[in-house]
Amino acid sequence: MLQPTPTRAPQIPTTPTTYTPVKTASVPVEQGTIGRTVVIKGDVSGAEPLYIDGCVEGTIHFADHRVTIGRHGNVTANINAKEVVIMGSVKGNIQCTDRLDIRSEGSLIGDVVTRRISVEDGAVLKGSVQVEAPEHRHEVKHDRSQLQAQTKPSGSETVSAEKPKAATAGA
Repeated sequence: MLQPTPTRAPQIPTTPTTYTPVKTASVPVEQGTIGRTVVIKGDVSGAEPLYIDGCVEGTIHFADHRVTIGRHGNVTANINAKEVVIMGSVKGNIQCTDRLDIRSEGSLIGDVVTRRISVEDGAVLKGSVQVEAPEHRHEVKHDRSQLQAQTKPSGSETVSAEKPKAATAGA
């Protein structure tokens, strides 16, 4: 025989509880976006990362940020940025202060000046590439040459230091 199941009254908390949202691991990055249907002719600059999935003709200047050309992006412009990631098509010269990354579906026709470069299999790169050493290496070399110049003996000290060598060699 079936027996009826006992019904329970809903439990209402006696103490008020507050909702605490879970903190995300990373801060969301604000970035400008040029959509697929957008066409820009002229100079583009800004102070945040830029994602281009549309068409840009002219110049792009984001000195302290990343410029990403999406798979549908078509850029005919010189680009000056900290980092450049190419997944679409770029015709123009690129100057990066940090890194250029050309993904497998990306293509670049133009000259490159950067500190680091990555070109995946299948990517197209036509132009010259100049990889520069980081600035701090130049400063270290420059400091060493100055230090050597300061510790190098003057001409008269060199002559007096060489005379005893010659005298001992003759004796």
